[in-house]
Amino acid sequence: MDYRIRDFNDVSFNLLMKKRIHKVLLVCSKYDSFILEEDGRIDEQIFNEYVSLNLRYPPVFIQAFSSEHAFEIMQNEEIDLIITMLNIGDMDAFELANKIKKKYNKKPIVVLTPFSRTVSIKLKNQNTHAIDYVFSWLGDSSILLAIIKLIEDIMNVDDDVKNVGVQTIILVENSIRFYSSYLPSIYKIIYEQSKEFMIEGLNEHQQMLRMRGRPKILLATNYEDAIYFYEKYKNNLLGVISDVAYHRNGERDQNAGVRLCKLVLKEDKYIPFLLQSSDIRQKEVAKKLKVKFLYKQSSSLLRELQEFIKEYLAFGPFTFKDPKTMKVMHTGKDLKTLQEKIYKISDDSLIYHLERHHFSKWLNARALFALAERFKYHKIEEFDNTAEIKKYIYETISSFRMIKGRGIIADFNKSDFDKYLIFSRIGDGSIGGKARGLAFIDTLIKRNKIRNKYPNTIIQIPRTVVLSTDIFDEFMKNNDLFKIGLSQLSDEDILKHFINAKLPKHIVENLKIIVSVIQEPIAIRSSSLLEDSHYQPFAGVYKTYMIPRIGTNLKKMVIQLENAIKSVYASVYYKESKAYMLATKNIIDEEKMAIILQEVCGKRYNNIFYPTISGVARSINFYPIELEKPKDGIASIALGLGKYIVDGGMSLRFSPKYPKKILQLSSTQNTLKETQKDFYALDLDTDSFKPSLNDGINIKKLKIKDAENDSSLRFVASTYDFQNNIIRNGINYEGKKLITFSNILNHNIFPLSDILKELLKIGEKEMNNPVEIEFAVYLDTPKGSPAIFSFLQIRPIVELAEHLDIDIENIKQENIIISSETALGNGIIENITDIVYVNPELFNAAESKNISNEVEMINNKFIKENKNYILIGPGRWGSSDPWLGIPVNWTQISQARLIIESGLKNYRIDPSQGTHFFQNLTSFGVGYFTINPYINDGFYNLEYLSKQKAVFEGKYLRHIKFSSPAKIVIDGKKNKGIVLKPIKNHDKFNKNDIFVA
Repeated sequence: MDYRIRDFNDVSFNLLMKKRIHKVLLVCSKYDSFILEEDGRIDEQIFNEYVSLNLRYPPVFIQAFSSEHAFEIMQNEEIDLIITMLNIGDMDAFELANKIKKKYNKKPIVVLTPFSRTVSIKLKNQNTHAIDYVFSWLGDSSILLAIIKLIEDIMNVDDDVKNVGVQTIILVENSIRFYSSYLPSIYKIIYEQSKEFMIEGLNEHQQMLRMRGRPKILLATNYEDAIYFYEKYKNNLLGVISDVAYHRNGERDQNAGVRLCKLVLKEDKYIPFLLQSSDIRQKEVAKKLKVKFLYKQSSSLLRELQEFIKEYLAFGPFTFKDPKTMKVMHTGKDLKTLQEKIYKISDDSLIYHLERHHFSKWLNARALFALAERFKYHKIEEFDNTAEIKKYIYETISSFRMIKGRGIIADFNKSDFDKYLIFSRIGDGSIGGKARGLAFIDTLIKRNKIRNKYPNTIIQIPRTVVLSTDIFDEFMKNNDLFKIGLSQLSDEDILKHFINAKLPKHIVENLKIIVSVIQEPIAIRSSSLLEDSHYQPFAGVYKTYMIPRIGTNLKKMVIQLENAIKSVYASVYYKESKAYMLATKNIIDEEKMAIILQEVCGKRYNNIFYPTISGVARSINFYPIELEKPKDGIASIALGLGKYIVDGGMSLRFSPKYPKKILQLSSTQNTLKETQKDFYALDLDTDSFKPSLNDGINIKKLKIKDAENDSSLRFVASTYDFQNNIIRNGINYEGKKLITFSNILNHNIFPLSDILKELLKIGEKEMNNPVEIEFAVYLDTPKGSPAIFSFLQIRPIVELAEHLDIDIENIKQENIIISSETALGNGIIENITDIVYVNPELFNAAESKNISNEVEMINNKFIKENKNYILIGPGRWGSSDPWLGIPVNWTQISQARLIIESGLKNYRIDPSQGTHFFQNLTSFGVGYFTINPYINDGFYNLEYLSKQKAVFEGKYLRHIKFSSPAKIVIDGKKNKGIVLKPIKNHDKFNKNDIFVA
């Protein structure tokens, strides 16, 4: 037998209870109205009943004091249920019911009457075919709730059983007096049970929806109705409560209930069945049938009924019994504790409960239908032994709990938080942009059923807990930190104030639980209100810290976690953040910070921790090479932590559509020169993390050689054979190890390209926009365990879609300052009079850090003047490696409207792509050119610029200012861009002067 755990179908609780009683017409005299109301309005009484049972949608009662008034109301109101007293003055209830049914034949009608012998006689002598039910008023307003819910159950039972598998309870009783007493009591038990199983919902909304999955009560008053209900719903039946004597074939049958009992037990000898009678002699009959008995004249009638329902209809906790003594050995109050007890119970107890379908019945009663179905149809004989059964039950519940948490933002609960909760939140405020993106990914994975789509691979988000923005507010107010954050203090001083402040005590208590459950290092990520929004991407502006897992010293880990959280909070008020706010026209006082606490993907290697692969992928490729098209997308991957890619390190670039066509690996020389030389890993030294402005304080930058003994390299590395000057796939050779990802991209040992193609396609479709995703992959898993693809982030890529009327290709070169064949952006950029460029003759890569300082100084002048400029320089702008380009951050070039990367004769670098820096530039509509004029890739009229008078000429930079604006034109479809020389009136082109004839 195949015991592999498969996905569970989602239970769509939102499809349940679609038909509801919204408006009730109560037809009665003013006296009866007074008797019903006693000292309050009926609306208030029924509302209080609903609130006490955690119910929503209480109906509205509209009162009519005569039949004429009733019809007038029904003509003007959409009435769902009519409740009428027996006597209403101008006509009796039976005549009124007949008249209503003739005009409104589908409206349910209930007669409510005080109980008396006279009333019973009157009912016997009347034709009641137009009346759906008659109930006795026993002085308790809960009867009204029972009536409404009974009618709603009948209205919804077919769809709810068919669509979801809702369970039923059949009550067979023809005594108005008794079922008027039973039903309120049964519904009360059911709703108390519903409040118990609400906890299986992971947030308030889900909990309220789960209540719709409660069992339906079906009231039969004769044998034929009972048989009808049984045959129709027997596969979804929790149990039967039946009188002994009632009508069968139109005549009273003293043994009708016994007949029904025998028929039901013949098909399922373990179905719970309760016989109840006013004849105590029937107790012996019940005993012979091995069913329970309820004596109607008992002084504790309702309590005994409640005990039967709780014990035998699987309400209340699951009680594991010793079948010999019937003593309760263990108790499972919810699914979590049920799972925990499975390995603790005896084999005899397990068999006893399995034979009687107690597991499936208990699960069904708690609306855990998908799980109940797994257990219901398995027979004990299908398993080799009880150990195998226990394993199957445990793993099935485990799988269900894991899947149940997918796509859901659960409310964090200290007592319930465990490894099965994937995404939890603490607090009631916003979870911020980045956390919203994560939650969206979780639902995307679930909705598109891709978690287990690829063999031996799981696609998931890492285990995540979010501290919402109200925690930030509480922290700031409690410690009076707003004045510190908004002050002109240095970043260092702001951080000190924040570290010395205290997190709310209840948050610290929650952090203790979190570190006891998460067994890997934890990333502490920002998730501000503005991060990763559609038009204001704040990617990489705030800090992200990582703390190592500290063995059993959880106290120390909690302290480090607290400090990391406070450090992220502080980063909201750093100089760079404030500059970004200014540039984006946002008000820093409006910014609020949520915090993401997230399990880090990867594996421990000695005293460091890192994933096998980190990567960024985009659904649109702004720099396609031969065969590639922009829509094919692009990915950059590297060994180790993703900080390497985010900071602009030398990652491997490939199109998921053409994973074997990689320019960097096109020759041995290229591979040696253009593959990853370093990687980042988390330092697991318990003292490596300290509060710092540098969020990479405990991130080690290591050489690839340092990882040669790590088993991770067997997935991603090749070997350079010095003697033969060739590169061999794999690491089982002598020679230098190179990060080529050949086993993955050429030999598909892991379906990375296929996964990325699908995720980018789905992401673009669901966001209705090109997207960028971040991911990490853990391949070096224990034997037999699947590889883990951690989907870390998704954000939209903002494109410019301006239509161009200018034909770039036909503009005379003499009118062009710069042209590019690999231009990013689309449209026309005007009103730029300034160009700042690195003088190629003075450039020295060793001085690139000093150049960035000079750029910042000039950029600050443009900030003060609120003006933009064109920036030109060699290599990658924003690279963390000064040998690859000028290592500026965004605030140092924030006023640049066009940024140009220019190669030199002996300095040719691939264009930037896939970094936070790059994302922010494109999101603000900044044009981006790459040129290598020394290999005829683009045009750069340096001679023209050199002749212009300099406003500023520093050691490395020249700043020139035109008297008229230059014009930037970018054709995004063709990836071509130009900068035109200034003309006094660009709007009135003289085509003969500008364009080729």
